[in-house]
Amino acid sequence: MTAFSPFYLQGLLVASRIKADMQTTRGSTPRRGISLDYLYIVTGLIGLFFGGEALVRGSVNIARRLSISPLIIGLTVVGFGTSTPELLVSVQAALRGVPDIAIGNIIGSNIANILLIAGLTCLVWPIRGKAAALRRDLGFMAASALLLVPLFTSGEIARLAGLILVAGLTGYLVWTFKMSRQDAVEVQSTDVQSSIGISLLLVAFGLAALVFGGHFIVNGAVSVARSFGVSEAFIGLTIVAVGTSLPELATSIIAAFRRQSDIAIGNIIGSNIFNVLGILGVTALIAPIPVIARFLTFDLPVMIGASGVLIGLLLTRPQIGRGVGAMMLLGYGIYVFAAQ
Repeated sequence: MTAFSPFYLQGLLVASRIKADMQTTRGSTPRRGISLDYLYIVTGLIGLFFGGEALVRGSVNIARRLSISPLIIGLTVVGFGTSTPELLVSVQAALRGVPDIAIGNIIGSNIANILLIAGLTCLVWPIRGKAAALRRDLGFMAASALLLVPLFTSGEIARLAGLILVAGLTGYLVWTFKMSRQDAVEVQSTDVQSSIGISLLLVAFGLAALVFGGHFIVNGAVSVARSFGVSEAFIGLTIVAVGTSLPELATSIIAAFRRQSDIAIGNIIGSNIFNVLGILGVTALIAPIPVIARFLTFDLPVMIGASGVLIGLLLTRPQIGRGVGAMMLLGYGIYVFAAQ
């Protein structure tokens, strides 16, 4: 496996921290038992379930109370909020002088969002895209992805480029909320709607539970894998890498179970936009990011291609069914294999 695999780089920061903790405990107290590792995994899964449920329920209530389209909530509050783990990893990578982790984190997460998370979501319940409402947001996602081509070609993402990216995200947010009232529709429901305060608390609790749930699963799964002699490379490629995308995965799948397609697809699109403009922009502002050749020649084309496939499906089909979802998962598996 190449040393610059995006999924390995994405997990390297977390894995190295866990390894350091284990080395410290090895010299003083015995390593925690494998039963405790399984408890970590179960605790993490519970956190993901209740966190995703609270985030979706609170977001839908806010949309209804403020007469804002659920799609807008999915694109912003949910999409950006579930990208918190990626933001933390990339900022820490910049502060520690490991820029490849930041870029691998962003590109790898965007590919996983489309091929893995959208694919699994479609298997749960077909995604019904609203082409008219999604057109401008899909265009923004495509533009942000294509913007990386000249930035990566230059060999470095400087602070000025980071400022431009953050400014682009600010403009997108202002424009999105300005247009949200025009896109809003009255939602008739017999459900009792919570107050804005309770809904905001649900959203905050949901985001926190998702972040901590993902953290527990990663820690527990890494220790279990090590106990079975699984290599560091494989752990970074699979367990730790997917762990940072667990909030998006849990939220989209729960939204699909609740038949909230707007929240599910908005979460994916909003997260991809935020990863490029927000996370990469903030990281570049902290420290200029050198870009190695493989990101430009392999991983970025895969991300752009996956984005193009998703855009084409949402604009040309009334819904994305289970068959297409299975093909997305197959494509993700092929990418992971080729990235080794």
